[in-house]
Amino acid sequence: MPEIKNLIIGSGFSGAVIARKIAEELGEKVVILEQREHIGGNSYDFKDKNGIMIHKYGSHIFHTNYKDVWDFLNKFTSFNTYMHKVIAIIDGIQTYIPFNLSSIYDVFPSSLAARLENKLLENFSYNTKVPILEFMKQNDEDLKFLAEYIYEKVFLHYTIKQWGGVTPSDIDSAVTARVPVYISCDNRYFQDKYQGIPLEGYTKLIKNIINHPNIELRLNTKFQDFKETYENLFYTGSIDEFFEYKYGMLSYRSINFKFEEYDREYYQRGAVVNYPCNYDFTRIHEYKHYLDDKSEKTVIAKEYSSDFEPGKNERFYPILNAENIELYNKYKKETEKLKNIYFFGRLGDYKYYDIDKVVKRAFDVFENFKLNHNSIM
Repeated sequence: MPEIKNLIIGSGFSGAVIARKIAEELGEKVVILEQREHIGGNSYDFKDKNGIMIHKYGSHIFHTNYKDVWDFLNKFTSFNTYMHKVIAIIDGIQTYIPFNLSSIYDVFPSSLAARLENKLLENFSYNTKVPILEFMKQNDEDLKFLAEYIYEKVFLHYTIKQWGGVTPSDIDSAVTARVPVYISCDNRYFQDKYQGIPLEGYTKLIKNIINHPNIELRLNTKFQDFKETYENLFYTGSIDEFFEYKYGMLSYRSINFKFEEYDREYYQRGAVVNYPCNYDFTRIHEYKHYLDDKSEKTVIAKEYSSDFEPGKNERFYPILNAENIELYNKYKKETEKLKNIYFFGRLGDYKYYDIDKVVKRAFDVFENFKLNHNSIM
């Protein structure tokens, strides 16, 4: 008999959620392996010496329209009512992105702004989002000017920094669609029904999810070094690494953060300020905005994009070009030959997921597992 009934690789949201489902709903034992020294994956956060909750791997803002995801997570934490707004420095002016009707009045003279607003409302429905590459297809001269302005000032240089010289037209449309042109006066970055930050942090949330007598956690443990046998495997690590890179390595962009402490209450106006056209970093995070932490000091992190290098940094954003998609599909085909092994999560699926999509995907994998589980009972 296998030594372990259910083995889960990774203690981020994917691994934690399916571990809880198996432990609670099926009443079975689960072992979670985590190669890092902490749980939570890239959502890991901690209180620093100043009492500020630091997101070690960049800002994480929870938002969803999935009530089942919201209800599930609220069993393990309470959320505040934080609604994320992202500031961008454009021509030295602070405005909000996604670029919207309010942004027009921030960066242009009022007479020009009014003319552009009227033409936008004549050509697009209010409260609609238009991907930038679609928005570029304008015939009207004023709207063509606006599209080119937004493309250069908001998208082009930021994308080049973030993706290592790649322009918006060269990356997957799902990526550029994440920051559309918004025909609205809504300055929020997300419009989901449920939004917020866990009041005790993401690490405590995940700790609460896996706090169950049927769940065993083993930190600082690599799957490659694991010798025990198991019956079912739930793998949320990188799919190419599982297959020992037999077809080659999937490409990712990584991020390096430069943390700085300042002897002042706040450094900037909001939690995240983007610098599309200035400096080598893409944006600055100031974490105390999220939970309104009280401190005479503040901590910021300047975010620098870089190539992923195994053993040196972490995988963040999959580079979804034709070559990598073809490579992923080869690995995906290999998974179909395996029994009782489930691949999911942002690394297992080679997709960029928001947290709610990660949780929803774990729900789906669990339901699929439960069907297979019941069929052999």
